[in-house]
Amino acid sequence: MRTFAKPRVVVSKCLEFAPCRYNGAMISDDLVRRLKDHVDFVPVCPEMEVGLGCPREPIRIVLADKQLRLVQPATGRDVTQAMQQFAASFLAGAGEVDGFILKSRSPSCGIKDVKVFAGPEHKTPQKLGPGFFGGAALERFPDLPVEDEGRLSNFSLREHFLARLFTLAALRRVRAAGRMSGLVEFHAANKWLLMACHQSELRLMGRIVANAADRPPAEVLAEYQLHLGRALSRPPRAAGIINVLMHALGYVSDHLSAAEKALFLGTLQKYRGGKAPLSAATTLLRAWGIRFQATYLLEQTFLDPYPESLVSISDSGKGRDG
Repeated sequence: MRTFAKPRVVVSKCLEFAPCRYNGAMISDDLVRRLKDHVDFVPVCPEMEVGLGCPREPIRIVLADKQLRLVQPATGRDVTQAMQQFAASFLAGAGEVDGFILKSRSPSCGIKDVKVFAGPEHKTPQKLGPGFFGGAALERFPDLPVEDEGRLSNFSLREHFLARLFTLAALRRVRAAGRMSGLVEFHAANKWLLMACHQSELRLMGRIVANAADRPPAEVLAEYQLHLGRALSRPPRAAGIINVLMHALGYVSDHLSAAEKALFLGTLQKYRGGKAPLSAATTLLRAWGIRFQATYLLEQTFLDPYPESLVSISDSGKGRDG
């Protein structure tokens, strides 16, 4: 059974940690609650940190003189500079983090669906965009998984987020050890996951691991981390996943009967058509890997990218197009 490194995740404090919403509420979130046993959370409430108090009058983003401002319409208070300074200071001092789970639609923490108004009293938003803290996190950490709790209710987005989170945490553990042997093992175990996500980056990362120039391990690991973030930044497509599954089949196919091969290929067709989950195929591969003692297959994180207790088949459909 795999042991997983604990990701370090910045989270909006109102999500399961403290009643600090503008109305004094705390948000119940199933994923954050289940993650608490597997993640080192760093809770933060930017609005409390800039002195807005709780409960508080709501703030909003407005466009004034072609600049985005963060204001409190009820009081006329402008906290733009205070929020920018806090975000820069907090993110610079956060240390090594593996991802973010932020409050959706929040003028401070939102990442893409925050209403932007023409003025403090306008009722109809002009557009949607990131909040001040959420936008700063996206800008400073472009290769980390930064999501909001609303989007993570979507099955596919959640699957990819968790896979990225635990893979990046595992590499952080390898970097802390500072040994090339650890990187070689990491790359071998994650080869199929990387193949599914980004084949060109996989090839480049293989050359980095080979280290033909015999560079110091710290230098190689830093470059590898950069490319790992890029490789995992986009979710794998069905065609890439099927390619990996066919590749995996090759490790056990000589031991399978014609009927077993037909079952697997039929399962792939159902997955391709959206009529079977990916787990239907990976479960077969794991079973055959155990049966035929296919060690390399069983060591692939593609089959087991994050703790099983975090698996959930719920899907809201939210964020499916973005």
